[in-house]
Amino acid sequence: MFATSLGDNAELRPLEPWQAEEFLTHMDRARELVTEHVGLADAVTDLESARNFLTSYANKQAADAGRIYGVWLDDTLVGGVLFRIFDAPGGNCEVGCWLEPAATGRGLVTRAITVLIDWAVYRRGIHRVEWVASSANLASVKVAQRLGLRLDGILRESSLHHGRRQDHEVWAVLAPEWRELRRDTP
Repeated sequence: MFATSLGDNAELRPLEPWQAEEFLTHMDRARELVTEHVGLADAVTDLESARNFLTSYANKQAADAGRIYGVWLDDTLVGGVLFRIFDAPGGNCEVGCWLEPAATGRGLVTRAITVLIDWAVYRRGIHRVEWVASSANLASVKVAQRLGLRLDGILRESSLHHGRRQDHEVWAVLAPEWRELRRDTP
């Protein structure tokens, strides 16, 4: 197994089915914050659903169609990032994230997503990386902005979440833009 340091006693590691119990415990701490904008907390409610969710990403990774990673802070799982969609032949992917309240405001998601985008662009030749966020999820929108992604548009009332229609913002960066951003980063 590998771990990538995110600094400040935080690490990015693969999140695998054998970690379902730890994932569920983390999701119980994160549930209230996560459920506000995304369906992950609704999908992971018990040990079986946690294992099934992680297994679905293990299967995606085996098919080179997605991946999931946990963010550990002081050796406690506090969030995660993922390639929700990964289409290497087409050169497109979508990244996403979640955190529990105790881990917010530390820049962990920005650092972890940077690792994912670097890998996608530099190692896998991905041309377009997307970030899709509810317009009401201001923290997620701010991460997209900090990463240097550009707003491509708003999908008005594109999904139903907890009985209410949500607008989704589509943010993206193209490989040449990312390389330029990274050249300017110390």
